[in-house]
Amino acid sequence: MLPPDDSLPDVSHPPVLLTALTTPVLTPREPDSHKGQFGRVLVIGGDHGTGGASLLSAECALRSGAGMVSLATRPEHVAAALVRLPEVMTAGVSSANQLLNMVEQATVLAVGPGLGQGSWGHSLLSMAACSDKPQVWDADALNRLASGAVTLPAGAVITPHPGEAARLLDVSIKQIQADRPAAAHALAKKYAAVAVLKGSGSLIASPDGRLAQCDHGHGAMATAGLGDVLTGLIAALLAQGMAPFEAACLGVWLHARAGEQQGPHGRGLAASDLIPAIRQLLEEHAPCQK
Repeated sequence: MLPPDDSLPDVSHPPVLLTALTTPVLTPREPDSHKGQFGRVLVIGGDHGTGGASLLSAECALRSGAGMVSLATRPEHVAAALVRLPEVMTAGVSSANQLLNMVEQATVLAVGPGLGQGSWGHSLLSMAACSDKPQVWDADALNRLASGAVTLPAGAVITPHPGEAARLLDVSIKQIQADRPAAAHALAKKYAAVAVLKGSGSLIASPDGRLAQCDHGHGAMATAGLGDVLTGLIAALLAQGMAPFEAACLGVWLHARAGEQQGPHGRGLAASDLIPAIRQLLEEHAPCQK
């Protein structure tokens, strides 16, 4: 069990189960809407050898309705990004100084996919951590956070799997899995953030004590890159004006339902397979126009 903490919310009450009826809904768009109304997501990541992670996040942010998407990645990855995602404004950055202008122009930051544990990723993460923009942190950003190397900005969303959650709380994975609701609440409280504890029965906890659970998903989702897709999805929902807890709930539900939809095809599910399904499910759940 997690260490007792009398200041934690009462976790004896069951979480709200996310369904088509209980999951938050994205606001429809007016016919005269323009891209500037739906935010710019900046994805920061993609060190040597992990450039695909940041591309997955950027692609999902684009397909989930963000008005504009930018990608800050290693210069060596720019050509591949432009071929795969010509709609994404991709820039090669070698230092944090080159990132400053991109951060200032962004509405939401998605930080961590493929960021790496080297000095390049650390410098970019430090720059992001100084910004007061809404942010989604995942993967290597969470490992840096757990080490105490950076401080999470207020009002962010973090999306750890059980291993990352264990490092963030300095407990064992066994302790995390033994009481997942308490772990989700502890993450939200410790980091003053909306915490998505991924895994079977993903949990979304808010610092104010709210807790939601998603029981959708499929075993075929046990593959690399799905977390990168979720990061881009939640960032896109934030960019379109949703509050962090609501964006995390809708993002987790769409992600799990897309996996449930694609899972029956069997083993070999690729993370990018979820993106078209997410777009379709989002439109079914909340049509773009009234």
